[in-house]
Amino acid sequence: MSQSNSNFYENTEFLKSNTTKTIAVVDDEPDIVELVAIGLKKNGYKVKEFFDGSGFIRSLKKDLPDLVLLDLMLPDTDGFEICKFMKRDDKYSQIPVIMLTARGEETDKVLGLEIGADDYITKPFSPRELLARVKAVLRRESKHEKTKRIKVSDILEIDLDKYEVYVEGTKVELTSSEFRILRLISERKGWVYSREQILEYLGVYEKGVLDRTVDVHIKNLREKLGNAGKLIKNIRGIGYKLEEN
Repeated sequence: MSQSNSNFYENTEFLKSNTTKTIAVVDDEPDIVELVAIGLKKNGYKVKEFFDGSGFIRSLKKDLPDLVLLDLMLPDTDGFEICKFMKRDDKYSQIPVIMLTARGEETDKVLGLEIGADDYITKPFSPRELLARVKAVLRRESKHEKTKRIKVSDILEIDLDKYEVYVEGTKVELTSSEFRILRLISERKGWVYSREQILEYLGVYEKGVLDRTVDVHIKNLREKLGNAGKLIKNIRGIGYKLEEN
């Protein structure tokens, strides 16, 4: 990202707003952090700057950002691991993450999205693209927060605040694990989650119970959801996804 791009921030009102959203920028390149921070601040955002993963993780215990711009190549840890840590912890899982990286391989992009990243930008990127994606992700998150409900195929409704699930208007009682699995796969409809990813989200790591534990949860979940159970699809040899008919 060239220094000339900084002129963009000085000459445009692009995405200007009175927002008070706080964005954490986690990158070990000071020039990148500075340039990104300037643009975000000029567009009304509050910015917290971090140059390593450990400092950012410690900050989460005190104050949560509204969005994280996360570099993959950090001096003390891997951005993938930070993203996985956030997405499997209920305290942080709803914070959107946009991953920044110099890597251009498709496998890295797919992995980032599969572990829960909301978007992915490869360096060098333009300031206009970065700001547009920040705004788009925050807009999606704002809409999600406003409703706090997920609706699928007009028959399944999930209330994230009350931890309640309704099928065709009738409340369905789920266990904590069943609700969390349903929440995970419903927030990214169409995305396939492996059994290992589901267990990590639940906080279960024993490899010996990998297949059996998830399959039993899914079987019980489908039965309890009745007509909505068919929305949960088994992808042979991989895992499960929630798909609207």
